[in-house]
Order: sequence, then C-alpha cells, then structure tokens
Amino acid sequence: MLKALRGTKDILPEEVCLWQSIETSARNIFAIYGYKEIRTPIIEEASLFIRSIGDATDIVQKEMYVFYDRSRRAIALRPEATASVVRAYIEDSLSHKEGLCKLYYIGPMFRSERPQKGRQRQFHQLGVEAIGSGDSLLDVEVILLAVSLLKALGINDFSLQINSLGCEKDKLAMIEDYRKVLRPYLDSLCRECNTRYNKNILRVLDCKNPGCREIVKGIKFKDSLCPACSGHFESVKKGLNQLGIAYTVDRKIVRGLDYYTKTVFEITQKELGAKDAICAGGRYNNLVKDMGGKDTPAIGFAFGVERLALSLKGLGLEAFSQRIFIATPEKLLRSEERRVGKECRSRWSPYH
Repeated sequence: MLKALRGTKDILPEEVCLWQSIETSARNIFAIYGYKEIRTPIIEEASLFIRSIGDATDIVQKEMYVFYDRSRRAIALRPEATASVVRAYIEDSLSHKEGLCKLYYIGPMFRSERPQKGRQRQFHQLGVEAIGSGDSLLDVEVILLAVSLLKALGINDFSLQINSLGCEKDKLAMIEDYRKVLRPYLDSLCRECNTRYNKNILRVLDCKNPGCREIVKGIKFKDSLCPACSGHFESVKKGLNQLGIAYTVDRKIVRGLDYYTKTVFEITQKELGAKDAICAGGRYNNLVKDMGGKDTPAIGFAFGVERLALSLKGLGLEAFSQRIFIATPEKLLRSEERRVGKECRSRWSPYH
C-alpha cells in the first residue's frame, strides 16, 4: 500500500476546520495592523538561502531539499520565507510603492529533519515582515502583533523571551566571547556542538541535547552591546512595559540564522513539550543590502501552524464547521426542503 512520505502528513477534513480558523484569525489581525499578503514561490535558487541564512547553519548544511533542474541550476524547496520575501521586495521594487512595506505570508516550508511533535518535513508557517524602518517602536509593534494573534486564538499561557544581538560589530564580539566561555566545555558538548563551535557557535546555545542545555544553562554571558544598540534595546523594553506585555530578557536567545541583528525574540508554550517555541523572530537590518538591495532595516516573525494547532488542541479549543440539517416528515415536502436548503446556503455563503 502506498503511504505518504515520512515527514509529511495529510491534513484531514476534521483538522482543516481548525487550520482555517487559525488562518482566518491571522489574516484578520494582520489586516488590522496594515499588513498585506504576499505569496512567493515554493522553489527558489538554492543560493538564495545559502547567502541569506548562512552556509554554516544546520538548515543549509543538513536540512535543505536541493535538486538540479534541466539547466543544472541548484533549486531548493524553501526552508523558510524571509529570504523569499526579501528577494521579492528587491526584485519587484516594493520599496518604491510605499516607505514601510508590511507583508504577511501563509504557506508550506520544507526541511529534511527528524519528524517530531509539531514539526514535519513539510511544515507550515504564517508570519510577517516589516521592511523599511529601524525604529524601536516597530520592534514593539511586531512583538505586540504576535502576542495579539495568540490572544485572539485564545492562547494565553505563553512566555515571551527577548534579547539583542546588537549590530554586526557587536555580534562578532559576542561570538568571540561565546567561544572563549564555551572552550573549557568542548569535551562535554555533543558531537554536533563541537562542529558548531567553529562554524556557527550561536547554534550551541540552541541545542536540544540535555547535556548541552545543562552546560549552557549554567554559563553567564556578558552584555557586549555598543551604546547605540543598548539604547535601542532599552527602548524596546520600555515600549513593552508601557503596553503591559510581560517578557524575560534571555541572553541565550540568539536565533542561529546569520541574518539576525539587534532585537530577537521567541514565544514558547508549555503544551508543546521540549521544543516549545511557537513563534520566533527578530531584526535583520543587513539582509536587504546583503542580497543586493539598498541599506534597509527590517524585522519579522514566523509562527508554526502545526504548533498553533497543537496548542489549541491541548487547551481544548477546537474550531467547528457550520452544517445545515433539514428534516421533513413527508415526501411531498421534499421540494420545499430543497428550496429552504438552497436559501439558507446562499445566505451563509461567504460570497453572498
């Protein structure tokens, strides 16, 4: 018997109602905040992700689905959406149409990793990208948007962790400091983290190996932000405080993709178990320029749709579909039954 590929999953009709509820809530909230939908291709040139995400990341080295087309070009199934959105922003000259470009997306992503709770090899994300402003108030608004979506869905039991990676110089200094602090623990780190130590040390802080997590948990990392980046981060915290959004500053939130700078954040939800991140995001002020565009700051986030669905099920929150049942006692009324059914359906149609 033929079966779905490992790491892929059929979304059956009884589940689709919940997914549609999540997507509808997201579209409504995003529209309120002034975001417009963008739909980018599922396939891109592999070099797009190697250049943006970083060739030393797990995604590029181990997880990306790459094949060669008839022209021998390396083509990748998109492992994330930010790079594709930025590519479209540059290619389609979206900066000429509006100063601050606010976009959202909903769609499938692909990574060849071990299937686990809430994450398949084909998984789905919904997220936003705000391109064109470096103001700390935009950081606050984007985080508020993520929090508002969770609350709109009825998910209130979550935790927000924030950090700042600073500018490019700050980030390089931070990487060297992490290498210095972690060097004595190399023999105790897992094999993957020993490789990450030289290639992408920030990924060590995100390792899920219990031994590595215990080591990282006990280490104190110093603040190495320059005055400008420190001031930006203080403004973000002040803005969140004014809005009454609870958060924890966690220096271990680093977001291992190369393009992140300044504010980074994660939202976790305990219903998801060990890998409890339901949303992650941050600033990527250099990415547009690095990909051939103008020097343009930006920030965004992504939610895992599967993880949102798991959280809602764990909280006992289910979507329901509307159905019409009409019963008639006599055969003579069958025609009337059809007429009433047709009228009810036309009244409830989204196109009515």
